[in-house]
Amino acid sequence: MESSRRRTGLVYDENYLEHDTGHGHVERPDRLRSCLQSLKQSDFWNQLHHIEATPATLDQLCYVHDRDHIDRVKLYCQRKMPLDYDTPVSKKSFDIALLAAGGALRAVDRVIAGDVDNAFALVRPPGHHATPNRAMGFCLFNNVAIAARYLQSEHGLNKIAVVDWDVHHGNGTQDIFYADPSVFFFSIHQHPLYPGSGLANETGLETATGTTLNCPVSSHSDINDYIHIFEERLAPELIEFNPDFMLVSSGFDAHQLDPLSTINVTAEGFGNLTGILLSIADQVCGGSVVSVLEGGYDLSGLSESVVAHVKRLINYDIL
Repeated sequence: MESSRRRTGLVYDENYLEHDTGHGHVERPDRLRSCLQSLKQSDFWNQLHHIEATPATLDQLCYVHDRDHIDRVKLYCQRKMPLDYDTPVSKKSFDIALLAAGGALRAVDRVIAGDVDNAFALVRPPGHHATPNRAMGFCLFNNVAIAARYLQSEHGLNKIAVVDWDVHHGNGTQDIFYADPSVFFFSIHQHPLYPGSGLANETGLETATGTTLNCPVSSHSDINDYIHIFEERLAPELIEFNPDFMLVSSGFDAHQLDPLSTINVTAEGFGNLTGILLSIADQVCGGSVVSVLEGGYDLSGLSESVVAHVKRLINYDIL
């Protein structure tokens, strides 16, 4: 693209607040309230193109999830039974999870249609821990993985890249695509940390060997460590893979204030990572990027990081 300034879409729906995880849970509605308030107070709010979320269909969930898993999640939500020890749900959670996945799909639609150049989906519940047959780590359905298969199945794209910078390894996304050479999966995450997977020697299976790139980092790593990995490890691999579209699992829990990690990335740092990704995306997929919220549990750290991220989606040359 000739200019670094982008038309950026934003997906948000107030119904995302209706996913009730109970008193004291870190994955709470205030996360999105804080982000939305900060975005509205930013100097670029009026530049955003607002995208309406609609629910994903059951057939679209089945691109990556077993039907038994989908039915089990629906039943547990109806009964308000936790899906695991840290993934509580409410009666509305199933429908809101469909809306979260659908929000990612609508963002993809708008980028493919050329209405926007890139988009950020401010959704919950998050998704990257959800495997084909298991909900875990606050995640019911894998929003980004569903979007990747949707791009292939309904938009006819071939190769998709998923970049996951959440501080926890995206085990669900890795499991879904581990034997699929058409999807490149990258994860940078603190290790050791939940869920315990994502070692550097986990690189893919059979014909997909080399299409999974795990870069675990140690406690107290900072933005310099992240930038080094993005520039020296991720960029060459993405350029060689040459994807048609890039999806980002944007967890902001590597922020230095986050209660669930001990990594020292700042909001400005997430902005810098966004700029690197967009520069790569310009080279390989015409700048087609959809970013989907995952984690981030300190409200100020999360909201400041989202603002920095979205600002760079609009203009990645801004310092």
